Amino acid sequence: MDRIPWNQYFMAQSHLLSFRSTCTRLAVGATIVRDKRMIAGGYNGSIAGGVHCIDEGCYVIDNHCVRTIHAEMNAILQCAKFGVATEGAEIYVTHFPCLQCSKAIIQAGIKAVYYAKDYKNHPYALEIFEQAGVKIEKVSLNKDIFLTLANDL
Repeated sequence: MDRIPWNQYFMAQSHLLSFRSTCTRLAVGATIVRDKRMIAGGYNGSIAGGVHCIDEGCYVIDNHCVRTIHAEMNAILQCAKFGVATEGAEIYVTHFPCLQCSKAIIQAGIKAVYYAKDYKNHPYALEIFEQAGVKIEKVSLNKDIFLTLANDL
């Protein structure tokens, strides 16, 4: 039996996390990894204990749902809440990060962003990632991994 490659393993984790999303517009998952160990995960949804978009609809201002905290931000904040350093870590995201999350990723000291799907890739996000020396790589999820898993169950 072949072992799953690391990039596919962590990307699969991010896709799994996206199934917890409470956003009706786009389900996103993010996994922060350091030294091949998952240190945090996040998905897009409302604040803890708050009203969720799946229950009451999105709260949209200027074409953005202001109720939702993005997956990347939730993962970074989880690290902050529990005192886990993000300096030198990598993040695996189901979709290319928005501009605000891109800035947070840089400020958190994350050194690499792996994403599965293009999503409104902002040119300035690409520019600041390059300025900060953050590696960007598209890693499409190999869906055969899930088919193999389902067959083994």
